[in-house]
Amino acid sequence: MVGDGHDIPFETFLGFTGNKVPDIDLNFSGDYQAIAHNYTKVLFGEGNVYRAGTIGTVADKTAYGYVKAYERDTEQNLRGAEIDRLAKGATGVKRTTGQHPAGIIVVPDYMDIFDFTPIQYPADDQSAAWQTTHFDFHSIHDNILKIDILGHDDPTMIRMLQDLSGIDPYTIPMDDPGVMSLFSGTEALGVTPEQIQSKTGTLGVPEFGTRFVRGMLEETHPKNYSDLLQISGLSHGTDVWLGNAEELIKNGTATIANVIGCRDNIMTDLIHWGMDSEIAFQIMEHVRKGRGIPDEWQVKMKEAEVPDWYIQSCLKIKYMFPRAHAAAYDLMALRVAYFKVYFPLVYYSAYFSVRAEDFDVVAMSRGKESVKSRMKEITDQGMDASAKEKNLLTVLELANEMLERGFDFKMIDLEKSDANQWLIEGNTLIAPFNAAPGLGLNVAKQIVAAREDKPFLSKEDLAKRGKVSKTLIDFMTENGVLEGLPDENQLSLFDM
Repeated sequence: MVGDGHDIPFETFLGFTGNKVPDIDLNFSGDYQAIAHNYTKVLFGEGNVYRAGTIGTVADKTAYGYVKAYERDTEQNLRGAEIDRLAKGATGVKRTTGQHPAGIIVVPDYMDIFDFTPIQYPADDQSAAWQTTHFDFHSIHDNILKIDILGHDDPTMIRMLQDLSGIDPYTIPMDDPGVMSLFSGTEALGVTPEQIQSKTGTLGVPEFGTRFVRGMLEETHPKNYSDLLQISGLSHGTDVWLGNAEELIKNGTATIANVIGCRDNIMTDLIHWGMDSEIAFQIMEHVRKGRGIPDEWQVKMKEAEVPDWYIQSCLKIKYMFPRAHAAAYDLMALRVAYFKVYFPLVYYSAYFSVRAEDFDVVAMSRGKESVKSRMKEITDQGMDASAKEKNLLTVLELANEMLERGFDFKMIDLEKSDANQWLIEGNTLIAPFNAAPGLGLNVAKQIVAAREDKPFLSKEDLAKRGKVSKTLIDFMTENGVLEGLPDENQLSLFDM
């Protein structure tokens, strides 16, 4: 009766006859990704692992630029059609080589990499740590195994939550009523939907924090873990939710529990309806790649009394998410949500330190009215808001929620602030140095190192030893960070 494990048949990965190449993705903390990559050399041997190579080609705009330059250099005056013809000829030609950010090619020990591809250094850089395949991975993916070792924020965040709270994430229950209630309301946070401008409490919960997914939560009211799996599948698929499952749920044909959410559902549903397991597997593979269902298989589905809406739903799908992927994401989401409900300051400290990049530390330290007016400024711009402002809006939504829950932000503190971590002090988070606009991580670390060496005597001393620009000194002065610090070093009798 241990509520552990998931309804994921092993055959999803390899097929019933072992005829499918499995797709293996491993998510590590971004801080640890390079170490995980190097460990594959230890596991499989240096001669058996290579980075997947990529080929950078000439883009159409670049090709057009080449032709215009050729026209200028040869002093010709080409017609538009001829320019287009020449540009088309240069588009897609190999320009440089690179390496896949996560893909590792694993060669079996009884074979040789040269059975598959020549190898090279990316961009012919002899000092690179890894050799890469010469052929683009897409040309050889059916012949050899690729493992994706990805860098992710979630494991970094979980590690920080564990360090700050002392709680082992593996001991967190997956069916906590307070945590589950976040997906349908805000009561567990002690705020109203109006206060945080969201009907659910999932702001900043991985996979469930975006406006699109929050809209899905409002329409489906998930009650349990399996509903969350469905929502994750629906939100990552293509043509699975909009114009498909959403309509089926709205008009009462199906519920969140029985629409097609993940690709595995198709295989297990069809087997439950009595269809042959190999055909069920093949139908799943066809549908998840957006290939529809051949007529003879549709006949077999009708013979097994598969509902018509189910078949029509399959035919609309272009891409489907695997249940294993959804399960891994959702376990992370529930662990993070647990800290959000029961250890709020620990959660907000980790969120702002790991996931957020853009801050308005002035608005945040002045309280919720200031944060709300900054949020309104960005939302009033609508589609004209820049990508940076949209990222900032997400951070401000969480800052507003934290303030509404009764906690405070403190402006950067010259004596206490960390380089990049938001520190907890009582009911307050102290902003790190890199929250100042335009202050990068390297300068932030330099300030902390210089401060540990000896306290700053003046603004001049901070600028010199902390390598801080005049603009940043002005920003800190304006916002009271440097109160009581003289402009220049004072000469005292003892220095004479």
